[in-house]
Order: sequence, then structure tokens, then C-alpha cells
Amino acid sequence: MSYASHIIHHSKKLRNAPNLLRQEQALLVRFFSHDAQPSIDIWKAHRHSYVPSERARVCRSFSSTTKSLSGTFTRDVSTTIKLGNSLSGSVSNKQLSCMQVQLRRGFSSDAALPPHQELGMPSLSPTMSEGNIARWLKKEGDKVSPGEVLCEVETDKATVEMESMEDGYLAKIVRGDGTQGIKVGEVIAITVEDEEDIAKFKDYTPSASGAGAAAKESPEPTPPKKEVVVEPVTSPEPKVSKPSAAAPSGDRIFASPLARNLAEEHKVPLSSIKGTGPDGSIVKADVEEYLASRGKEAPKAKGGAPAASALDYTDIPHSQIRKITASRLLLSKQTIPHYYLTVDTCVDRLMDLRGQLNALQEASGGKRLSVNDLVIKAAALALQKVPQCNSSWTDDHIRQFHNVNINVAVQTENGLFVPVVRDANKKGLSSIAEEVRQLAQKARENSLKPEDYEGGTFTVTNLGGPFGIKQFCAIINPPQSGILAVGSAEKRVVPSSGPEQYKFASFMSVTLSCDHRVIDGAIGAEWLKAFKGYIENPESMLL
Repeated sequence: MSYASHIIHHSKKLRNAPNLLRQEQALLVRFFSHDAQPSIDIWKAHRHSYVPSERARVCRSFSSTTKSLSGTFTRDVSTTIKLGNSLSGSVSNKQLSCMQVQLRRGFSSDAALPPHQELGMPSLSPTMSEGNIARWLKKEGDKVSPGEVLCEVETDKATVEMESMEDGYLAKIVRGDGTQGIKVGEVIAITVEDEEDIAKFKDYTPSASGAGAAAKESPEPTPPKKEVVVEPVTSPEPKVSKPSAAAPSGDRIFASPLARNLAEEHKVPLSSIKGTGPDGSIVKADVEEYLASRGKEAPKAKGGAPAASALDYTDIPHSQIRKITASRLLLSKQTIPHYYLTVDTCVDRLMDLRGQLNALQEASGGKRLSVNDLVIKAAALALQKVPQCNSSWTDDHIRQFHNVNINVAVQTENGLFVPVVRDANKKGLSSIAEEVRQLAQKARENSLKPEDYEGGTFTVTNLGGPFGIKQFCAIINPPQSGILAVGSAEKRVVPSSGPEQYKFASFMSVTLSCDHRVIDGAIGAEWLKAFKGYIENPESMLL
């Protein structure tokens, strides 16, 4: 009972502790004795700022000389105090158990700044290591609420909306529109709880370590080192920025987003450029001056010989979708043993059925069906009939899927997207047509979400209808084991039933690319036979 009374007694004080701590920024530490000795209260108030970590564990040892403890608190602080052993004599040589302080926000180590939250670049897909800021939908000073969209982030696969998790105000946008190559976790914006605190972050710059707690434990951040500019002896132009000594590894070079983008386009290391902006930061004009000087020095480096006529070209920066597409297709061609099977299918009956169904669709106010919708349905049913092709390779086994999810290749201005139609074998033609239409629109708007393109088991790509390509071979989309390349339909003269009798028929060429580790040649041929049967007898798809 004595322990309970002590806890109840002190809890009344602890109830008001956050208000006191918010003013004095103090840390309260209490020892309780097992033998009902009076509790020892240690109060030491110091002016310290908020610790920038999500979870801070404060552990201190006390010697005979009482040491002041510094720490920080914010709202919604949950404190756990472990009761120590019985206190005998003085506090010397006794170790206090750790006090666990769980912070809901990360705060800056600058004592002049009020409490704030640093928003880092989120990881929005399993393969994302960095992202780009497409555009901010909120501007500095705007009030934000949970669920409101702050900005659009371009990931390695799509553009995803980043939502606010808490109430507050957007005080500072650290990474503006169009900023590229932002590592996951790097600070992109600052939010505050009180509107009057917004102006205090006008000139805020995050530390070089982003939001890392370990880097901010030092009492005073080390100022960025000034770059030493080395002027070449042969340079007759003193006003042009020349390459400086390479900055030591770990030093951050401050540059504006425009300057970084321009330097990346021309493959110029920022360490070679002298900054003339605030605090020696590199601005766009510095990069342009460096590029101009490099162009002037190029002929002189050849001993005065006339420079060869340069090619006129434009360097187009890689988008995130272009990078991931390149890496995955390269991985596919290097690691997957491809082989290809081609077959011609007569599509006369398919076109007749499509015409009949479209008439019914128009009469009922529905959307028209495309040839590609019928191809997707036929491919899904063929996978259901030959499930060995609905599989993927792993180091330990072949994984055969029970869901038939068809990825459909969609070409856009931003790159190639492959949204997925799930359980295509179980859906009707009108449902497939509507879903493909919606997914293609989202792909063109660059607004696909991860659930719109992940989880496919087979891919269909069509260059026939839109582009008139007769036949082509597609690259397998890993970890899948097959992809169907659909060419255009063309009229051909074929023999008829009687001698010296001929007729016209429309044929479409399709090529199946197979992973030979998973699909043997006979299995691939069996799948193509099933697919051709559904195309040439399309009524069977409706059964």
C-alpha cells in the first residue's frame, strides 16, 4: 500500500509535468525506495531544444555529485519509470534504470526553432530507393489535415500522392517541384503545429544527415566547409568559375534544385563548381558559367587545333519509370533463357462476334469492345487450360499461380506501364473492356497506384492494332515466365474448298516469349494451340 500511495501522490505532480516541461524544457527523474523511504526528487532545468528522434531513451547514471539531466519533451509523451533497488545511504554508485520517452515527432536540434516535424521522402513501393517531387499541391503557410494530399511523388513505377498524417501548417518546402534523386528518408518539408511559428523557418536548412538522430546528437552542428577554388595557370578568364579540389567524402555541397538538375544533365560533378549563392551554395548561373568555360577551354586543350564540328543533341533526363523499366528488362534478357513461338490465327469469326457484341453494347449504352479485350480473355482462358504457363521460376521451386492476372502493356508519354487485370478468366468481356480503359487512362495521367500494376502472372502487349506491326518478339516481364506479343491482322488469299478456288481471310500473328526454365517447348506450343482455338472459335469464350 505504501508503494501505491507514493505513486498516486507523485502522479498528481506528473500530471502537470508536460506543462512545466514545455516552458522550462526540464527532465523529471524520480527514485522510489522499496523500504518506504521518502522519495528523492531531482529537478534540473536547462535550456535545451527538442531531440530529433522518434523514440528517445534517456539513460543516466548518478554519482555522489548530483548531475543535471537535460532532455526534451513534447505533447503526448508517455513515460515509463522503472523502480530501482532500495536506496541505502547516498545516491553514489547507484544506476538509475532507463526512462523510456516515446516521442511522436522528430524535432530540430536548433534551440532557436520551435517544435516542428521533418517530413522525409516516403518509401511508396517495395523497390523504391529514391524518388522525385512531381509537384506540391500545398504551398508554404497552408494548413494541412490528416488525409490531405501534400505533394505528388514520382516513384520507380508511378506517380503517387503523399498524404498528411497530422494536423498542422506547412512551414517550409525543402525540396521544390521537379527535384529529382531524393533518397528515401531525406527531408523534403517541415510542418509546425502553430501558425505563428511558420515565419521562423523561412531560412531553415536541414542538416546534412537529413533526419538522422545520430548525426544530431552533437551539441553544435559543424558548418559546411567552404570549397577551395583552384584557378588553372593557363586560364585567361578570371571571372569564370573553374574546377575546385574535390570535396572530401561526407561533405555536403549545397546547390539549388535547378543547378543540380543542370549539372546532372551535363554530367558535371558539383564539386568542380564554385558557388556564388548564399553561403557559397551553387546556383544555376554557376553551372552555366562552368559549362561555358569548359566549352572555351576544349579547343585550347588540343594545342590550338581547330575543334571538330560537334554534334547537335539534347540530353533527356531519365524518369523513374524509365530507369526501372531499363533495369528490369536488362535483368530479364541477361538472366532468363528466352525462346519464341509464333502462330497465325484467323480472326474472321472473332471480328464477326465483336461486331455483334458491340451492337448490343451500343443498344444498352455500354462501351465498345476492342480486339485487345478479346485477346486478353482468350489468353486468360488458355492459361486456365494450360496452368504450367501461369508460373514463375524461383531458386527452390516453380511457383504455379491459381489466379490468372493479366498485365496489359500501355505506352504513354512518361514511359511503358503494365497495369493488371485481376482474375481475367472469371470476368466478362464488358468488365475487362471497362477495366482496361480505366487503367489505361490512369497510366496516361501517371496516377497508377501500386495495386494497379503489382501481382500480374502473365503479360499481353499489342503493337498490331495501334501501330500496324505485323509481328514482333517481346521481352518477358520478370518474375513472369511468358508474354504474348500481338501483331496486326491482315487479309490473305487462302485456298478454298474447291480446286482452283480461293478466298480472302484475315490472319493475326501472335508470338509467345517463354522462359525455358519454366515452360518447355511442347508446353508453350500447347498453350498457343489453346489460345488459337479460342480466337478462331470465339463463341467458346462465352460458355
